[in-house]
Amino acid sequence: MTEDSGRDDSPETTPAPDEELSTLRRERDDLHERWMRSAAEFENYRRRELSEAAAADLIRDLLPVVDDFERALSSADATSGAGPEFRRGVELIHKQLLEALRKRGAQPFDSVGQPFDPSWHEAVAWEPAGDRPDGEITAELRRGYRLGTRLLRPAQVKVAKA
Repeated sequence: MTEDSGRDDSPETTPAPDEELSTLRRERDDLHERWMRSAAEFENYRRRELSEAAAADLIRDLLPVVDDFERALSSADATSGAGPEFRRGVELIHKQLLEALRKRGAQPFDSVGQPFDPSWHEAVAWEPAGDRPDGEITAELRRGYRLGTRLLRPAQVKVAKA
């Protein structure tokens, strides 16, 4: 310490201006890189969300077509007017459509025998419970679908009521 200044100017405690500037530049560059990485991650997240939302909208639009194919297949059994070749063609188209939906992450979920859950099911009818527990789903009138863990469309179900 010098007597006239009253401060310690030793090189061990006071960094040189070049070192201090270099340290500040490294910190700035590190913060800038972290900010750019965060901005890129957010942009990727936003794109993924938009892509998933668009896929979900398309899948929701296609689900009534799947329902129509399932109704056509069940009614083809009741009427003998359609030949076996026609039925096989409808089954093939139905399978291809279901596979395309599966590749996009859409999956049907089972409801019959499950307890009624208003967040996944839409009750459209009820029947006397008989030997079933109250609130158990007894029949599925329209299949429900999910995309990952998100609900695309609730299942329309018939519920046992005591």
